[in-house]
Amino acid sequence: MAHLFDAFRIREVTFRNRIAVSPMCQYSSTDGYANDWHLVHLASRAVGGAGLVLTEAAAVEPRGRISPQDLGIWSDAHIETLAKIVSLIHNFGAVAGIQLAHAGRKASTAKPSKGGKAVDESQEGWRPVVSSSAIAFSKESPVPQALSIAEIQQIIQAFVQATKRSLQAGFKVVEIHAAHGYLLHQFLSPLSNHRQDDYGGSFENRIRLLKEVVEGVRQVWPQTYPLLVRISATDWVDKGWDVEQSIALSQELKLLGVDLIDCSSGGIIPGINIPVKLGYQTQFAERIRHEANISTGAVGLIISPEQADQIIHTGVADLVLLGRELLRNPYWPHLAAQQLGQDKLWPIQYERAWL
Repeated sequence: MAHLFDAFRIREVTFRNRIAVSPMCQYSSTDGYANDWHLVHLASRAVGGAGLVLTEAAAVEPRGRISPQDLGIWSDAHIETLAKIVSLIHNFGAVAGIQLAHAGRKASTAKPSKGGKAVDESQEGWRPVVSSSAIAFSKESPVPQALSIAEIQQIIQAFVQATKRSLQAGFKVVEIHAAHGYLLHQFLSPLSNHRQDDYGGSFENRIRLLKEVVEGVRQVWPQTYPLLVRISATDWVDKGWDVEQSIALSQELKLLGVDLIDCSSGGIIPGINIPVKLGYQTQFAERIRHEANISTGAVGLIISPEQADQIIHTGVADLVLLGRELLRNPYWPHLAAQQLGQDKLWPIQYERAWL
């Protein structure tokens, strides 16, 4: 069986280990542009030893941002600054990936440091927000506009065009964000999707948009490069989206050319009591990996090197995606390698720290 520091190959891209930087919003952009903060934040995780460095969610259209300060890739003008970051990540030995996203009804909110509540045009926000159905996320959230069929097709094309820009910027991995209660998840879950047309009702209809996005993206994304999809494997609510549907979805996505399912959970409605504990979401990665026969990534309170290595060595998942731990310490992979008795990974510039 593989270990945490074994290389991992998907299609023609090889990751130096099984550690990935999970997409983490930085709320530091203006008009969607990456800047020096993103450069330092992402490149330092490559220096830190991760195998895959994923950007935060990059909105495929302006109204798809979670906050006005989110990263974007809806314009060709966004390519230049992203390309510089990608080049540094690759120069430091990691693989650069981008997460493509649309927030749907959870868009136009203040960044967490400003309270995270919905904001309108008077506070740099926008209206309307959009979704599968005209159902607000919470009592404090605006009622979204239900997307028409024509608008759905426009959003599919927005993902496709964002993928083309990602390729121009030099990324080697694209991850489609279909989790955490954002737009594609809003179509998947019966809690948020009450449509009566071909995009609502049955399981086949609710997964239609995600499948069409994947098909469009795969057509323009090189066959030599990996395509990932992040899902919320369960809504943690009766009669919501669940792991059985996630397994069935993953089987469908594999047929369309998806290489790995990034297994998270929750986010479709507020106030849910999620049983959070160490590795609480790894069960979903394990089931989907074995029952859908597709590679998976595990995420969620993965903290220690031993825990991460156990996830890989026992076949629970093929990658571990770290968030908080890599925020606290971008050099976690180097320290983990030492703790697990692996060859030293430290950049030569830092080796004196361990003399």
